[in-house]
Amino acid sequence: MRLHPVFLLVLLAGLALSSSGCLLVAVGAGAAGTVAYMAGDMESEESYSLDQVYTAAKKATDDLKLHMITGEGGKDALSATIVARDAADKRITIKLTSTTQNTTKISIRIGTFGSETKSRLIYSKIMENLRATAQAPAQPAPAAPAAQPAQTPPEPAAAQPAQTAPTPPATQEPAQTPLPPPATQEPAPTPPAPK
Repeated sequence: MRLHPVFLLVLLAGLALSSSGCLLVAVGAGAAGTVAYMAGDMESEESYSLDQVYTAAKKATDDLKLHMITGEGGKDALSATIVARDAADKRITIKLTSTTQNTTKISIRIGTFGSETKSRLIYSKIMENLRATAQAPAQPAPAAPAAQPAQTPPEPAAAQPAQTAPTPPATQEPAQTPLPPPATQEPAPTPPAPK
């Protein structure tokens, strides 16, 4: 009778030790940015919106030259699925689920039994694209102030021609008007000569 509980305890300890890596991976699967590979699926939860992850995943399939199957995927406000095939004709399914407004769960499966190596490659390409888009909004911000100075120079440019155009004619006209009166005053002193 005592052998039965001891045998059960040893069996459970052996199972725990043999699958400890999977248990550790599964424990961290709930935190954002943690990647877990279990039963052929690579899963992660990332702090990006569904639209951002969907765009990055589509770009990842293009970057890796995977053939997207258009009729099998789709996207709505809560989830998206991208289905593609690699050069070995393995089916690749990328499932995206919006868990919050700015958090998305990513699930990648390669073929029937999965491939951790290929899943990690696709995942890293998706993350690379997400980081690139996160840096991209910082660059367009300086472009917006560049548009404002483009609006302000036309106003001074319009004011400058208005100021310069009246100024030269005003200086030329008074210079021409004083010259003729002194010319008419010089002939006036000629009449005293007949004395």
